[in-house]
Amino acid sequence: MTAPRDTTTRLTDDVKSAFGLLTRLPAPRTDRHRPDAAWAWPLVGAVVGGLSVAVGWVALSLGLPAGLAAALMLASSALATGALHEDGLADTADGLFGGWTPERRLEIMKDSHIGSYGTLALLLVTLAKWASLGVLLDAGAYAAIIAAAAISRAPMAMIMALLPNARTSGLSQSVGRPSVRVALVAAALGLMIAAPLGLGALPMAAAVIATGYLVARLSLARIGGQTGDILGASQQLAELAALAVATALLG
Repeated sequence: MTAPRDTTTRLTDDVKSAFGLLTRLPAPRTDRHRPDAAWAWPLVGAVVGGLSVAVGWVALSLGLPAGLAAALMLASSALATGALHEDGLADTADGLFGGWTPERRLEIMKDSHIGSYGTLALLLVTLAKWASLGVLLDAGAYAAIIAAAAISRAPMAMIMALLPNARTSGLSQSVGRPSVRVALVAAALGLMIAAPLGLGALPMAAAVIATGYLVARLSLARIGGQTGDILGASQQLAELAALAVATALLG
């Protein structure tokens, strides 16, 4: 039987690992990436989302317009994560749509240079998120913004658990694959964080699930599995989907 202290230590190490992997925040961390720490990824998202909401609230309090406040929120999130997910989105767009074979697509995704598809993906997704954030911020829908940041991290865990690694190296491969149980815990945690939204959390979660599924299917068809870039792309697109649904619910 596992002692309570051992369980607490393990959970604490998981949280440290999650923050160390997904953020650049000056928080206690461990150099060891733990695949079972994936359950805590929505918690990381909630903290990152909470920080961006704080930035947006301060900006509004200083009299800045909602559009400028939303831009500052996007910048704060990118700084907090080291633009990890944005980089994955750009690489994924370049690779999946810029190559004719799985091998070539993986080669393009590994290239640090950004191409036309990556540029367009970053521009369009960021613009759409900016528009949604501006509306939500102006309406005071802070909980929806935090919920979107949290639940959008859950598909990363599920994609890692269900899809094989598309290459034998890279961040995703080095972290290891979490179990399906861990991925389900991540999903449950994301829903718990979104619970204050009431029934509004359900369509947001449905949009996140659908987006994650589409990204997973496309990745499996194009490169035969998942990579760290695919996971980053899934987060960005899932967050956009959740924000878009939250914005629509306001109307």
